[in-house]
Amino acid sequence: MTLTVLVPSSLVREAEDKREATRKLGYVARAATVFRADRLAVFPDREGERRWGGEFVETVLRYAATPPHLRKEVWGRRDELEYVGVLPPLRVPSMTGSESDGSGSLTQGIVTEVGPDGRVRVNCGLQHPVSLHTPPSMEVEEGTRVAIRISSREPVRARIVDEPVPGFDVSRTDLEEALGRADAGVTIATSRFGQPLTTSWLPDLSARIEREGATVAFGSPGRGLPAILDVDVEDAVEPVDGPGFDLWLNTIPRQGSEVVRTEEAMFASLASLTLTE
Repeated sequence: MTLTVLVPSSLVREAEDKREATRKLGYVARAATVFRADRLAVFPDREGERRWGGEFVETVLRYAATPPHLRKEVWGRRDELEYVGVLPPLRVPSMTGSESDGSGSLTQGIVTEVGPDGRVRVNCGLQHPVSLHTPPSMEVEEGTRVAIRISSREPVRARIVDEPVPGFDVSRTDLEEALGRADAGVTIATSRFGQPLTTSWLPDLSARIEREGATVAFGSPGRGLPAILDVDVEDAVEPVDGPGFDLWLNTIPRQGSEVVRTEEAMFASLASLTLTE
């Protein structure tokens, strides 16, 4: 199952300062990690942005998704990362270990440069970035996390392997592009104006998500998806022109607070939508 989570660039619009905005993004990253999201994509909501917009949101989320042993070398010092010390640890399971055939340890690397002839430069925690060939089956770009098999450190012998990498990838994308991906699966817009999620039809929905995967979109504080997409509330439960979703769901039908924060909605929604039999 492939799980993509979509959040708006206005995600931290209510934050009083950069420290609070960073902490909020840390909990968004935690939710994506806890529920094994494959992708966390930031879509534009420029009308809803205030002090910190899409570039800040993407940068902090990318930093959070970067393995701790690579963060200093990959990111250095940037204004957006002033308060990353408040980010909660994601504790993604380590890839380090040796296979029984002695082929070497498996670790994560980040592509820092894409060159010709299928070669890329990768930072994988060695003394310097290394130049490696990408497997023919893989498409990578700058910032892509890849699995690296290291068979020797002196001299360096390593190769990129086409294997799943723990954690999630971060990108910025338009909603149309995200919903139109071949692996988008069931596309779901979360909104208190959507159809209430009930136990009677959750089993069928969960089974469908398990088969097809899912793309789940969230709004921002004080500016839900209907407002972001300029959709009438009465029409929110049906597909609309423009970016269309398969379902508009109210995943917290007994909402007791006037506003549910995005990170809270992520934990509540993904807990239900990722249930298995």
